[in-house]
Amino acid sequence: MDDAVYERFDTNEAFQAAVDRLLAQPGRELRIFDPDGAALRLNDPARVEHIERFLQASRTRRLYLVLHDPNHVQRQCPRMMSLLARYAHAIQINRTHEEIGELQDAFLVLDSMHYVRRPVAAFFRGAIGLADENEALAMRGRFSEIWSASYPAVSSTTVGL
Repeated sequence: MDDAVYERFDTNEAFQAAVDRLLAQPGRELRIFDPDGAALRLNDPARVEHIERFLQASRTRRLYLVLHDPNHVQRQCPRMMSLLARYAHAIQINRTHEEIGELQDAFLVLDSMHYVRRPVAAFFRGAIGLADENEALAMRGRFSEIWSASYPAVSSTTVGL
């Protein structure tokens, strides 16, 4: 595709800018895989506002998040938990099964068009791809495999019912 964009980043600031840029793209389904969600700043007011704007744009928009460990999101991200309560129909947060707990990368993929990827989640080195159908489609397929090896883990209610 001629208008595909691929840009590398290697700092936290550039990673955060890439995530915001991804969230500003048109799309319907945002899929995120991250070890614990900490790098995603899911309690930052501006980030949560970006996610909420994404969800508000259409009733059909969805956010699927898979984490190795959801404790950070549950305990340190009350803004994200509040968003989950308001958009329980549109957000699902899963936890990986132990057998894939060694996966070390992290990525966000929007539909099958756009992505932000860090090959090693412990570092902020990675890339954003916009209008890159080949790579985004492959990442969406990988997310599907991760999703199938995960289970619902975070509820908007404190009881979890």
